[in-house]
Amino acid sequence: MSILLKTSALLILSNLFMTFAWYAHLRNLADRSWVAAALASWGIALFEYLLQVPANRIGYTTLSLPQLKILQEIITLSVFVPFALLYMHQPLKLDYLWAALCIMAAAYFIFR
Repeated sequence: MSILLKTSALLILSNLFMTFAWYAHLRNLADRSWVAAALASWGIALFEYLLQVPANRIGYTTLSLPQLKILQEIITLSVFVPFALLYMHQPLKLDYLWAALCIMAAAYFIFR
C-alpha cells in the first residue's frame, strides 16, 4: 500500500472521529451541560489523535508539510459534508460546490 493511500485512509478515519467529537454533541447532548459535551468530545477526540498522529508521521516521509495540510483539508470537507447532510440533517447548499472547487484548486497548486 502506498504512503499516500495509508496516510489518506488514516486521515479519513481520524476525520470521522474528529467530526463527531466537534459536532455530534450539538445533536446528541443538546440537553446536557457544555462540560459533559466537552468531556464526551475529548473522549472521542482521543481516537482521532491516535489515527491522525501516525497518519501525519507516515505522510511526512514523502509529502511536504503544505501537501499534508491541503490533503487534510480535502479530507475534512469530504467527511464533513456527508456528516452535515446525513447525520445533522442540514440542507444541501450550492456553497458546498464552491468550497469544493476552491479546495480542488488548492490541491492542484500544492501538488503540481
